[in-house]
Amino acid sequence: MASNFSFSGKLYLIPTTLGESNPIEVLPLTVKKHVERIDHYIAENEKTARRAIKKLVPQKKQQILKFKTLNKFTDVAEIPNFLDACKEGFDMGLISEAGVPGVADPGAEIVKLAHQNGIQVVPLVGPSSILLAMMGSGMNGQAFSFNGYLPIDKKEKKQELKNLERISSEKNMAQLFIETPYRNNKLLEDLIQTLHPSTRLCVACDLTLPTESIVTLAINEWKQKKVDLHKRPTIFVIQKD
Repeated sequence: MASNFSFSGKLYLIPTTLGESNPIEVLPLTVKKHVERIDHYIAENEKTARRAIKKLVPQKKQQILKFKTLNKFTDVAEIPNFLDACKEGFDMGLISEAGVPGVADPGAEIVKLAHQNGIQVVPLVGPSSILLAMMGSGMNGQAFSFNGYLPIDKKEKKQELKNLERISSEKNMAQLFIETPYRNNKLLEDLIQTLHPSTRLCVACDLTLPTESIVTLAINEWKQKKVDLHKRPTIFVIQKD
């Protein structure tokens, strides 16, 4: 099959750890090998990206690294030029703040741009909190949906939870979502108060960290359990059988 790629520079999707764990224990050696040689990067936050690179490849000279920053403050007019290094023949790395780029991550916009410009995209293996939670939940891994953040308004949130619960039952489809870590305890409280007693809820927090916890119980069982999720990165999964 003929190649559709117009440029020799490739875009590598570089995963990072989900927290302060040792990258060598979480990331494949392939990631380290590519970071050792790639000097052009796109990241949400240059400072944390540099720290991640230094932790993975301590000997790499930081002064040779070149960064494009992609976040809510980025001028949209600048984004079409973010892959100029690829067009000049250099490989680039799109590095996530946590986990894998492009999944629940603004990097998807850059991946889209790469495809539009005939630049080869190379995803590298790394931890995805969504998939790890799904794997550990015991719910339907054949059909599931990630819904991002739920509405902040209490009434809208309750309505959305009921809607997701209904979909999970009608389509036998697990439903995943997240919350800002300091609101986790409140969301757990809302889930317990809103969902049907028999609906299963998985709470997966601190994934890949020493404090990792993945627990799946029916809502009526969660009512008897006390957990503190405050400021702990958490994925919530529900399914009504």
